[in-house]
Amino acid sequence: MDAMDPTRTFIKDVKRVVVKVGTAVVSRGDGRLALGRLGALCEQIKEMNTRGFEVILVTSGAVCVGRQRLRYRKLVNSSFADLQKPQAELDGKACAAVGQTGLMALYDALFSQLDVTSSQLLVTDNDFRDPDFRLQLSETVKSLLALKVIPIFNENDAISTRKAPYEDSSGIFWDNDSLAALLALELKVDLLILLSDVDGLYSGPPSEPHSKLIHTYVREKHQTEITFGDKSRVGRGGMTAKVKAAVYAAYAGVPVVITSGYATDNILKVLEGERIGTLFHQDAHLWAPLKDVGAREMAVAARDCSRRLQSLSSQSRRKILMDIADALEANEDLIKVENEADVADAQRAGYDKALISRLAMKSGKISSLAKSIRVLANMEEPIGQVLKKTELADGLILEKTSSPLGVLLIVFESRPDALVQIASLAVRSGNGLLLKGGKEAKRSNAILHKVITGALPDTVGKKLIGLVTSREEIPDLLQLDDVIDLVIPRGSNKLVAQIKELTKIPVLGHSDGICHVYVDKSANLDMAKQIVLDAKTDYPAACNAMETLLVHKDLLNTDGLNELIVELQNEGVTLYGGPRVSNLLNITETESFHHEYNSMACTVEIVDDVHAAIGHIHQHGRHVCILIFGHTDCIVAEDREVADIFLQQVDSAAVLHNASTRFCDGARFGLGAEVGISTSRIHARGPVGVQGLLTTRWILRGSGQVVDGDKGVIYTHKNLPLTA
Repeated sequence: MDAMDPTRTFIKDVKRVVVKVGTAVVSRGDGRLALGRLGALCEQIKEMNTRGFEVILVTSGAVCVGRQRLRYRKLVNSSFADLQKPQAELDGKACAAVGQTGLMALYDALFSQLDVTSSQLLVTDNDFRDPDFRLQLSETVKSLLALKVIPIFNENDAISTRKAPYEDSSGIFWDNDSLAALLALELKVDLLILLSDVDGLYSGPPSEPHSKLIHTYVREKHQTEITFGDKSRVGRGGMTAKVKAAVYAAYAGVPVVITSGYATDNILKVLEGERIGTLFHQDAHLWAPLKDVGAREMAVAARDCSRRLQSLSSQSRRKILMDIADALEANEDLIKVENEADVADAQRAGYDKALISRLAMKSGKISSLAKSIRVLANMEEPIGQVLKKTELADGLILEKTSSPLGVLLIVFESRPDALVQIASLAVRSGNGLLLKGGKEAKRSNAILHKVITGALPDTVGKKLIGLVTSREEIPDLLQLDDVIDLVIPRGSNKLVAQIKELTKIPVLGHSDGICHVYVDKSANLDMAKQIVLDAKTDYPAACNAMETLLVHKDLLNTDGLNELIVELQNEGVTLYGGPRVSNLLNITETESFHHEYNSMACTVEIVDDVHAAIGHIHQHGRHVCILIFGHTDCIVAEDREVADIFLQQVDSAAVLHNASTRFCDGARFGLGAEVGISTSRIHARGPVGVQGLLTTRWILRGSGQVVDGDKGVIYTHKNLPLTA
């Protein structure tokens, strides 16, 4: 979800805010005051004051602070004999009386340093039974706010009629969370922020790995689903009390956000509309579907549907792909409208031209995608193929067979046509699929997902392909190593690196690639010109487009090279030179050979020979931070020996001779489609089609054999023909 969430549109109208800070935020684990957190809190309130917000603070912590102080005084004044006796628990009301002065003294000191004036208002439950008190309270607070003074509220536990500050939960309010909710209503505030020691409300105890942060609380959905953890280590009620207070205030008309008070700027982030913590709002049920599916449920559903897909006949799976191709063509106009809206939004947002180029589904794209899906459907059945057949012993036959991986999570950027290719490959390979596309293609991805899943039969289920719409769900999905079998990030090197850091699930790394074309001195220069122009200008935003042109030194100052340079410039390609060539060709020197342009620009450099070209590619054809090696590299040469050296020694996923780098593509390689071009070395490399989404299984057929210490088995290990 974007940083500005539509459910937070009410933020723009917020003026008066109650901020409640809990004991666990005010104090450290040893009972002492958490000075850093309190300082950050006061700085945020100062900033709010400056921006024109009216801020009311409700603070806990007096009892905790007083207890720590009294324990220290008791220790100082005790004899050794006194310390040997059982220690009675300190009176909570005495702790409150002592702690309140210290707590307020600290607030006053911190606010004074920020040129902010604060005031103390201590209240009890009984005070609110008096209508005159309520009226006077509102008038006093109104006067203080008009003077930009911060009213600081706390329950006066020292003289409260409760049995003890942490025991009695009856009355008009029963702790500082419920006091904050009561004040929010009494003082007609626009927003209540409850600061906690966790990020918000979770579906279970936050310490449990499968607990998920709930961003928007929907009472009808969540009140029966949430399992609370332990009570706060020092406060009265922990998250249970906060949720109770939040529901009370929200459904009476005051929006509430529960978020972490440990962060230094969470209050300001809430007021800027960022989607942090948990939002409570009386209209939340209109924003969040009651049947919203969580990350685990989505992954499990995809796995179950994939097993049903695998059980179908080959012909049935082929028909599903044909139906998807037909559905895409039938909905081409609708898809075009949604894609054009995405492109227009991207242009208004100022995205670069390379991204917009990848985003746009140009004329003929849907027909091309449908054609590639039909090609994929008519390919040989990939599932259950016998790859190897071995006679282990007489009557004991072992088969190595192809098998779906299971559930795939694909995270891709910008290109909505990638969704179609990936989905069709998942169907062909019998895998469940979870897709997360870039926010810039939100509408395009949504309509394509709807069209494709609409073509899936009920015997398989539409949940075979899940569309992840919130980026907050990605970290949750990346923890599901027990359900998701492979993650494929299709996008930038930064995206690949981030995902590898966040998951235990195997990652099939895809980098954008810095593709090279080396023009040898033996090259046919007319051929070289055609290849270089195509590699750079056919689709500059593609990951298999040429980014660096390497030229043999003997071609420098020849008519052929000069014509090639002029032709590139005439086509609108901006040229940058390496150290050896920039002055000679009068072009700007490049800052780095690691730069990938994804646009009508490239780098040119001179090399001494094929070995120097290979060395350059090995040094600069990878992303140095995450060690993703070469993507696609090409040599243009008539000397077969030189070409063979290049083909054998360049350590890239795809190496080409006398052909444009743009041929490195799943459809062009006859794979039907691709989920991307892998530059990893494990499992799959180069364009990843159906075969890259399969693993293997061993099937052993016997007739009652047992091992019994291998005494009764005579092993033959004889390879058998696959057609037998």
